Amino acid sequence: QKIHDAAKAICAAAGYSGAGTVEFLLGVDGTISFLEVNTRLQVEHPVTEETTGIDLVIEQFRIAEGQKLRVLETPEPCGHSMEFRINAEDPGRGFLPTPGSISVFDAPSGPGIRMDSGVVSGSVVPGVFDSLMAKLIVTGVDRDQVLRRARRALKEFRIEGIATVLPFHRAAIETDDFIGTDGFKVHTRWIETDFAAMPDAMERPAPADDPSMTRTYLEIDGKRVSVGLPSILLSSLGSVNGGQASVSGTAVDKNEGEITAPVSGTLQSFKVKDGDTVSEGDLLAIMEAMKMETQIVATRAGRVRLIGKEGDYLQAGDRVLEIAG
Repeated sequence: QKIHDAAKAICAAAGYSGAGTVEFLLGVDGTISFLEVNTRLQVEHPVTEETTGIDLVIEQFRIAEGQKLRVLETPEPCGHSMEFRINAEDPGRGFLPTPGSISVFDAPSGPGIRMDSGVVSGSVVPGVFDSLMAKLIVTGVDRDQVLRRARRALKEFRIEGIATVLPFHRAAIETDDFIGTDGFKVHTRWIETDFAAMPDAMERPAPADDPSMTRTYLEIDGKRVSVGLPSILLSSLGSVNGGQASVSGTAVDKNEGEITAPVSGTLQSFKVKDGDTVSEGDLLAIMEAMKMETQIVATRAGRVRLIGKEGDYLQAGDRVLEIAG
């Protein structure tokens, strides 16, 4: 109720007219902190629609056309609703974006299940947009019923051809922290510090040439560590001892000189010039895929020869540059 009252007071004080989203943070002690107001609907708006019965999209258009709202008073929320973002990201690789072709998209249905999707079987997820493909909205009389329905829906949901966050959702809703066995304990760094069931990385549909040894950088407990691993091990790299290991390096060839793209996306910028001398761990380039940046770092010392061009769209495994020892 405090959040509802605060949201209405903020909009009234600003004289705001239109659809909007007021964001807050909830502290473990119950403290509510205001973040911002976005003058639009956001991804999570179906949760409000399901618990109020209002079609917010239609009302937003009515306001833009100068019409009056059909809602005369604030409706009393009814039931409980939860939304799962279905993103083209690989949880086992630190949620790296995974653009590509969807061979199978088989969504669940049933009581309390709503599916808002922008893709179907055969769709291509490009690397130039956000990674969101669909939204699974689950509604019930209370949170317990929503969790039961969500488990069934996520189990039935099948997407093939690209990696998705479905395995993460299935694992997360089974944890005591999320269920709330001893109180709801999910916080802003819960995935990094407490979540111990991170799924394995999905095997890449079109892997690059398989080098005998792949050198990369792992961030473990806040420290960057350079390691060389057989690629078959790196392909299944996930979480270790409850902590997430995030990959921020690139594959190299057998001579440890050829740097390849770790993800499919746009080569945003080089951070070195042709002929520059670099040391191991230096930042070489930045790629962008689905609004996320991925750093490419040097796996050895040497002189750089640029191969790719800024602005090029690269597939995972394409050559970016070479480092000569």
